[in-house]
Amino acid sequence: QVQLVESGGGPAQAGDSLKLSCAVSGRIFNTYAVAWFRRAPGKEREFVARINWNGNDPYLRDSVKGRFTISRNSTTNSVDLQMNSLKPEDTAVYYCAADSLRTVVVGRPGFWGRGTQVTVSS
Repeated sequence: QVQLVESGGGPAQAGDSLKLSCAVSGRIFNTYAVAWFRRAPGKEREFVARINWNGNDPYLRDSVKGRFTISRNSTTNSVDLQMNSLKPEDTAVYYCAADSLRTVVVGRPGFWGRGTQVTVSS
């Protein structure tokens, strides 16, 4: 089992920065990936970013490239999502998820956090 706890969400103005952290514990393998997904009001959940648990191969969706970065913090055993130049369309509940890379890539990871709300006003 893998436990995931998100933190760092909150209100922001357009152009602001926020950093989300996903604290990871439990039985996680180096072959796993940790990802961030988000669900905006009235929309389906969408992939945001992922990184291998060993810290390699970060990958982000096109709409956040150049604004968001994902990284693994081995000191705190967390995966962080640094969000810069926030836009109102980034408003969503952000979820951390983990599983084998294959299941993360197809959008079906087995382990999920409870989510953290990010609200960006214009």
